[in-house]
Amino acid sequence: MRLPRKLFASYVLLVAASTVTLVVASDRSLRSRLLQEATVEVTRETAYLARAVGTLRGAPLDSLVHQLGRTTGRRLTVIDRSGVVIADSDFPQDELPSLENHASRPEFREALAGRTGTDIRHSVSTGRWEMKVAMPVAGGAVRVSTPLPQVDAVVQDAQNAVLLGGLLALAVGAVLALGFARSVARPLLRLRDAAQSIARGERPVIDVRGRDEVGDLARALRSLEENLSGRMAELERERSEMTALVASMVEGVIALDAGGAVTTLNPASRRLLKLAPDAAPPAALELFRQRTAREAVEQALRGEETATIEVELESRTALLSSHPLPDGGAVLVLHDITGLKHLETVRRDFVANVSHELKTPLTVIRGYAETLAAEDVPAEVRRDFLDKVLANARRMQQLVDDLLDLSRIESRAWSPRPERIPLGPLVHEVWSTLKPRADAARLTLSTRIADTMLYADPQAARQVLFNVLDNGVRYTPDSGHITVLASTGPAGVEIEITDTGVGIPGEHLPRIFERFYRVDPARSRELGGTGLGLAIVKHLVEAHGGRVEALSTLGAGTTIRMLFPEPIPH
Repeated sequence: MRLPRKLFASYVLLVAASTVTLVVASDRSLRSRLLQEATVEVTRETAYLARAVGTLRGAPLDSLVHQLGRTTGRRLTVIDRSGVVIADSDFPQDELPSLENHASRPEFREALAGRTGTDIRHSVSTGRWEMKVAMPVAGGAVRVSTPLPQVDAVVQDAQNAVLLGGLLALAVGAVLALGFARSVARPLLRLRDAAQSIARGERPVIDVRGRDEVGDLARALRSLEENLSGRMAELERERSEMTALVASMVEGVIALDAGGAVTTLNPASRRLLKLAPDAAPPAALELFRQRTAREAVEQALRGEETATIEVELESRTALLSSHPLPDGGAVLVLHDITGLKHLETVRRDFVANVSHELKTPLTVIRGYAETLAAEDVPAEVRRDFLDKVLANARRMQQLVDDLLDLSRIESRAWSPRPERIPLGPLVHEVWSTLKPRADAARLTLSTRIADTMLYADPQAARQVLFNVLDNGVRYTPDSGHITVLASTGPAGVEIEITDTGVGIPGEHLPRIFERFYRVDPARSRELGGTGLGLAIVKHLVEAHGGRVEALSTLGAGTTIRMLFPEPIPH
């Protein structure tokens, strides 16, 4: 039931209850007052009758009783000391013997004892409710009876009047109660609607103009709404910041509830676990295949601290940290160390490769040096030994120089200083340094460069061309051919250096620009390569903002294609 109806019903019930209470109270009060008055009047009439009866006996008594009964409208009764009725205004003389003995009646019993007796009861003789008052007289007692319906009629009239007034009061009260209920309920209902709006997160309209308790409540609700709005805005801001922070983290973050269900899964963790952005996450224990990872998750869900462990995730490697939450659940953090593992592998391979590359010439140098120091070697043999020691020392020097160059480029300690340089003269200058070896192998060079101008650092461009052409000379069989082509386009100058060498198997092409990577390590060391030439080429070209790629057919030759971009106009 709505509040206005409740208030209306309450007020109507209150008025109705008051009316009923008034009717009942007036009935009792009026009846009691009328009975008191009637008793006084009947007692007075009884005393008069007793005095009159005291002077008469016999027939005149019966006539007097009937006459007084007709005059007063009362029932008058006279009995002797034995209780026999000797006169009654409601019965003729000949019917008196049929009346019961009245000596046992309460009022007559009191009167025969010398006292005034009073009683109200249903009369057996007349069949109606009567008030009876009896007094003693010489030789017996007299009694006056009056019917109570007269009193009831007066009381009923009074009750009807009170009831009619109550109904009018009820009608007026109902109208007033309806207006009052609406006036009281209307601001309360508005406050209810405002509270519901606050619960829905909406901005309510609150009337705070009242100066009563409802107005105080409205002002308190307005203050509460403003505080809640401020708190909610602050919480929403903190939530947005936290969501953005978790989403931008490179570490994978997974939040679990107490039951092990995933509640938060940031993009980094989805990438690591190979989950689609909109895919529903599985249960926590289904995220990992390794037993140690599952045990760590279970331990965290039990509220225990766990150690950081390494887990394998498809093609990635990560460190898993599990942290229990105070109220149940856990937070899992995945730190991707795939790159670190790769760097560690590269570092380990680099140390091994450098050690191996240095070990070979050092072994040669040591061997020849020990021979020269310990034996009397002929002059021509000594000369040959010294040439080999010098060649291996130069090889070591070249390896160290290449390592220093590569380190300087990778650490960004060097940056190119590009300028316009003619490509043709630069190619022929580099080829002139390789020509003795090329002539020994009967290798030829052809170029289609025209007047191409290259925008590059001169020293870097010279080293790039030297490393690529040097590889062509090393791996091209006798009587082979090397071609240098250049073309200028919107993107810049593209240079292609093609040889007719042994070629590179397709599975090795993606890795030939890695440091110390060799398709045929034994052949490369035999030919004197350091394994760093193409790695330096790649870093130098990319330092100019360009790109480099390799194309090859096994047994037919290899093409190294490089792009040097044009400068961006300002």
